[in-house]
Amino acid sequence: MDTRTAEIVKALKQAYPEADCSLDHRSPFELLAATILSAQCTDVRVNLVTPALFEKYPGPAEMAKAALPDLEALVHSTGFYKNKALSLKEMSAALVRDFGGAVPKTMEQLLTLRGVARKTANVVLGSAFGIAAGVVVDTHVKRLAFRLGLTKETDPGKIEADLMKALPKEAWIWFAHALVLHGRAVCDARKPLCGKCPLRRPCPRKGVN
Repeated sequence: MDTRTAEIVKALKQAYPEADCSLDHRSPFELLAATILSAQCTDVRVNLVTPALFEKYPGPAEMAKAALPDLEALVHSTGFYKNKALSLKEMSAALVRDFGGAVPKTMEQLLTLRGVARKTANVVLGSAFGIAAGVVVDTHVKRLAFRLGLTKETDPGKIEADLMKALPKEAWIWFAHALVLHGRAVCDARKPLCGKCPLRRPCPRKGVN
Protein backbone atom coordinates (compact mmCIF):
# COMPACT_ATOMS: atom_id res chain seq x y z
CA MET A 1 0.00 0.00 0.00
CA ASP A 2 1.51 3.32 -1.05
CA THR A 3 1.78 6.32 1.24
CA ARG A 4 -1.23 8.25 -0.07
CA THR A 5 -3.50 5.21 0.02
CA ALA A 6 -2.36 4.51 3.57
CA GLU A 7 -3.24 8.09 4.51
CA ILE A 8 -6.69 7.69 2.93
CA VAL A 9 -7.29 4.46 4.84
CA LYS A 10 -6.14 6.05 8.10
CA ALA A 11 -8.40 9.08 7.70
CA LEU A 12 -11.38 6.88 6.78
CA LYS A 13 -10.70 4.65 9.78
CA GLN A 14 -10.75 7.64 12.09
CA ALA A 15 -13.99 8.96 10.55
CA TYR A 16 -15.85 5.66 10.18
CA PRO A 17 -14.24 3.10 12.50
CA GLU A 18 -17.35 0.93 12.78
CA ALA A 19 -18.51 1.13 9.15
CA ASP A 20 -20.71 -1.85 8.33
CA CYS A 21 -23.48 -2.93 6.00
CA SER A 22 -26.49 -0.61 6.22
CA LEU A 23 -29.00 -3.21 5.06
CA ASP A 24 -30.96 -4.63 8.00
CA HIS A 25 -30.74 -8.40 8.20
CA ARG A 26 -30.77 -11.27 10.69
CA SER A 27 -29.38 -14.02 8.48
CA PRO A 28 -27.34 -14.56 5.31
CA PHE A 29 -30.58 -15.25 3.43
CA GLU A 30 -32.12 -11.96 4.52
CA LEU A 31 -28.97 -10.09 3.52
CA LEU A 32 -28.92 -11.80 0.13
CA ALA A 33 -32.55 -10.91 -0.53
CA ALA A 34 -32.10 -7.34 0.71
CA THR A 35 -29.04 -6.83 -1.48
CA ILE A 36 -30.92 -8.02 -4.55
CA LEU A 37 -33.64 -5.48 -3.72
CA SER A 38 -31.06 -2.71 -3.25
CA ALA A 39 -30.19 -2.56 -6.95
CA GLN A 40 -30.97 1.00 -8.12
CA CYS A 41 -32.72 1.62 -4.80
CA THR A 42 -31.66 3.18 -1.51
CA ASP A 43 -30.87 1.02 1.51
CA VAL A 44 -33.31 3.15 3.50
CA ARG A 45 -36.16 2.14 1.18
CA VAL A 46 -35.12 -1.52 1.23
CA ASN A 47 -35.09 -1.49 5.04
CA LEU A 48 -38.67 -0.22 5.01
CA VAL A 49 -39.76 -3.06 2.73
CA THR A 50 -37.98 -6.10 4.13
CA PRO A 51 -39.71 -6.47 7.55
CA ALA A 52 -43.04 -7.32 5.93
CA LEU A 53 -41.32 -9.41 3.25
CA PHE A 54 -39.44 -11.57 5.75
CA GLU A 55 -42.40 -11.84 8.10
CA LYS A 56 -44.38 -13.48 5.30
CA TYR A 57 -41.46 -15.37 3.74
CA PRO A 58 -38.86 -15.96 6.47
CA GLY A 59 -36.66 -18.37 4.52
CA PRO A 60 -35.88 -19.68 1.05
CA ALA A 61 -38.34 -22.56 1.30
CA GLU A 62 -41.23 -20.17 1.92
CA MET A 63 -40.08 -17.57 -0.63
CA ALA A 64 -39.60 -20.20 -3.34
CA LYS A 65 -43.29 -21.11 -3.01
CA ALA A 66 -44.50 -17.50 -3.02
CA ALA A 67 -46.92 -16.34 -5.68
CA LEU A 68 -45.22 -13.79 -7.90
CA PRO A 69 -48.01 -11.21 -7.58
CA ASP A 70 -47.62 -11.33 -3.79
CA LEU A 71 -43.86 -10.82 -4.00
CA GLU A 72 -44.31 -8.04 -6.52
CA ALA A 73 -46.71 -6.22 -4.22
CA LEU A 74 -44.33 -6.47 -1.28
CA VAL A 75 -41.27 -5.17 -3.16
CA HIS A 76 -43.06 -2.76 -5.50
CA SER A 77 -41.62 0.42 -3.97
CA THR A 78 -38.01 -0.69 -4.53
CA GLY A 79 -38.39 -0.27 -8.30
CA PHE A 80 -38.03 -2.86 -11.08
CA TYR A 81 -40.33 -4.90 -8.89
CA LYS A 82 -41.27 -7.56 -11.44
CA ASN A 83 -37.67 -8.50 -12.13
CA LYS A 84 -36.73 -8.32 -8.45
CA ALA A 85 -39.66 -10.49 -7.39
CA LEU A 86 -38.73 -13.10 -9.98
CA SER A 87 -35.10 -12.98 -8.85
CA LEU A 88 -36.12 -13.51 -5.22
CA LYS A 89 -38.33 -16.47 -6.09
CA GLU A 90 -35.81 -18.16 -8.39
CA MET A 91 -32.88 -17.43 -6.08
CA SER A 92 -34.79 -19.02 -3.21
CA ALA A 93 -35.72 -22.06 -5.29
CA ALA A 94 -32.07 -22.53 -6.25
CA LEU A 95 -30.98 -22.33 -2.61
CA VAL A 96 -33.45 -25.09 -1.72
CA ARG A 97 -32.67 -27.21 -4.78
CA ASP A 98 -28.89 -26.83 -5.00
CA PHE A 99 -27.62 -25.80 -1.57
CA GLY A 100 -29.87 -27.45 0.99
CA GLY A 101 -31.59 -24.15 1.77
CA ALA A 102 -28.37 -22.46 2.87
CA VAL A 103 -26.67 -19.45 1.30
CA PRO A 104 -23.38 -20.65 -0.23
CA LYS A 105 -20.07 -19.22 0.94
CA THR A 106 -18.16 -18.97 -2.32
CA MET A 107 -18.20 -16.38 -5.07
CA GLU A 108 -18.57 -19.05 -7.75
CA GLN A 109 -21.65 -20.58 -6.14
CA LEU A 110 -23.31 -17.27 -5.36
CA LEU A 111 -22.92 -16.15 -8.97
CA THR A 112 -25.08 -19.08 -10.08
CA LEU A 113 -28.09 -17.47 -8.36
CA ARG A 114 -30.51 -15.25 -10.27
CA GLY A 115 -30.08 -11.58 -9.39
CA VAL A 116 -26.57 -12.03 -8.03
CA ALA A 117 -23.53 -10.36 -9.59
CA ARG A 118 -20.15 -9.64 -7.99
CA LYS A 119 -21.37 -6.65 -5.98
CA THR A 120 -24.16 -8.64 -4.34
CA ALA A 121 -21.91 -11.64 -3.79
CA ASN A 122 -19.23 -9.45 -2.16
CA VAL A 123 -21.81 -7.89 0.16
CA VAL A 124 -23.06 -11.29 1.28
CA LEU A 125 -19.64 -12.89 1.65
CA GLY A 126 -18.23 -9.93 3.54
CA SER A 127 -21.11 -8.95 5.80
CA ALA A 128 -22.73 -12.34 6.38
CA PHE A 129 -19.63 -14.54 6.56
CA GLY A 130 -16.64 -12.21 7.02
CA ILE A 131 -15.09 -13.54 3.81
CA ALA A 132 -13.05 -11.01 1.83
CA ALA A 133 -13.41 -12.30 -1.72
CA GLY A 134 -13.32 -8.84 -3.27
CA VAL A 135 -14.38 -5.23 -2.79
CA VAL A 136 -17.99 -4.08 -3.10
CA VAL A 137 -18.27 -1.51 -5.90
CA ASP A 138 -21.53 0.43 -5.83
CA THR A 139 -22.23 3.94 -7.12
CA HIS A 140 -20.59 5.59 -4.09
CA VAL A 141 -17.48 3.42 -4.22
CA LYS A 142 -17.21 3.95 -7.98
CA ARG A 143 -17.37 7.74 -7.61
CA LEU A 144 -15.08 8.03 -4.61
CA ALA A 145 -12.46 5.57 -5.84
CA PHE A 146 -12.03 7.79 -8.91
CA ARG A 147 -12.02 11.06 -6.96
CA LEU A 148 -9.47 9.67 -4.53
CA GLY A 149 -7.21 8.63 -7.40
CA LEU A 150 -7.42 4.94 -6.57
CA THR A 151 -8.59 4.06 -10.09
CA LYS A 152 -8.95 5.56 -13.54
CA GLU A 153 -11.44 2.91 -14.61
CA THR A 154 -15.20 3.22 -15.07
CA ASP A 155 -16.07 -0.48 -15.28
CA PRO A 156 -16.99 -1.87 -11.82
CA GLY A 157 -14.96 -5.05 -12.36
CA LYS A 158 -11.83 -3.10 -13.25
CA ILE A 159 -12.40 -0.69 -10.35
CA GLU A 160 -12.66 -3.65 -8.00
CA ALA A 161 -9.42 -5.10 -9.36
CA ASP A 162 -7.64 -1.77 -8.78
CA LEU A 163 -8.93 -1.53 -5.21
CA MET A 164 -7.92 -5.11 -4.47
CA LYS A 165 -4.39 -4.27 -5.61
CA ALA A 166 -4.24 -0.98 -3.73
CA LEU A 167 -5.61 -2.18 -0.38
CA PRO A 168 -4.57 -4.91 2.04
CA LYS A 169 -7.03 -7.80 2.00
CA GLU A 170 -7.98 -7.25 5.63
CA ALA A 171 -9.37 -3.81 4.65
CA TRP A 172 -11.48 -4.90 1.68
CA ILE A 173 -14.78 -5.41 3.53
CA TRP A 174 -14.63 -2.39 5.83
CA PHE A 175 -13.23 -0.01 3.21
CA ALA A 176 -16.22 -0.31 0.88
CA HIS A 177 -18.69 0.28 3.71
CA ALA A 178 -16.67 3.31 4.86
CA LEU A 179 -16.67 4.80 1.35
CA VAL A 180 -20.44 4.33 1.12
CA LEU A 181 -20.94 6.21 4.39
CA HIS A 182 -18.53 8.93 3.28
CA GLY A 183 -20.27 9.23 -0.09
CA ARG A 184 -23.62 9.72 1.60
CA ALA A 185 -22.46 12.12 4.32
CA VAL A 186 -19.72 14.21 2.66
CA CYS A 187 -18.62 13.34 -0.88
CA ASP A 188 -21.89 14.01 -2.68
CA ALA A 189 -22.04 13.38 -6.42
CA ARG A 190 -22.93 16.99 -7.27
CA LYS A 191 -21.80 19.08 -4.31
CA PRO A 192 -19.03 17.38 -2.31
CA LEU A 193 -18.30 19.08 1.00
CA CYS A 194 -14.56 19.26 0.41
CA GLY A 195 -14.01 21.92 3.09
CA LYS A 196 -15.37 19.57 5.77
CA CYS A 197 -13.87 16.37 4.35
CA PRO A 198 -11.58 14.32 6.63
CA LEU A 199 -9.86 13.06 3.44
CA ARG A 200 -9.09 16.50 2.01
CA ARG A 201 -5.33 16.20 2.60
CA PRO A 202 -4.65 12.98 0.64
CA CYS A 203 -7.50 13.42 -1.85
CA PRO A 204 -6.46 14.66 -5.31
CA ARG A 205 -10.10 15.60 -6.05
CA LYS A 206 -10.12 13.94 -9.45
CA GLY A 207 -13.03 15.24 -11.50
CA VAL A 208 -14.09 17.73 -8.81
CA ASN A 209 -14.23 21.42 -9.70
